[in-house]
Amino acid sequence: LHLVESGGGLVQAGGSLRLSCAASGDTLGDYGVGWFRQAPGKNTEGVSCIGASGQYADSTDSVKGRFTSSRDNPKNMVFLQMNDLKPEDTAKYYCAADPSLFRLCRFNQEPPADLYSWGQGIQVTVSS
Repeated sequence: LHLVESGGGLVQAGGSLRLSCAASGDTLGDYGVGWFRQAPGKNTEGVSCIGASGQYADSTDSVKGRFTSSRDNPKNMVFLQMNDLKPEDTAKYYCAADPSLFRLCRFNQEPPADLYSWGQGIQVTVSS
């Protein structure tokens, strides 16, 4: 399963971006997907997760109400809609897939190093 993120960039505070995670090589609908980010000098943190069917989704407290995960399984894609962006959201964002949704939704812990597949990441920069 190969994942590629897109949709990042530079945005002013209060703006919105929509990240996409496109899969190839396997059926993304067989996996839960998590979104993670790493800011310079900081640990990787979980941001949002979504189950294989899309019926369950959750986000970490710092982005709850602003970030939402969704998916389009026929298109083998997952999305992260980010609204009301803040400078502290600046980071490199990654999507990752795994059969275990539990492993993707543990927001207060470093993500497992052995998640099934990771994208290469994409930069999101929010200016004040």
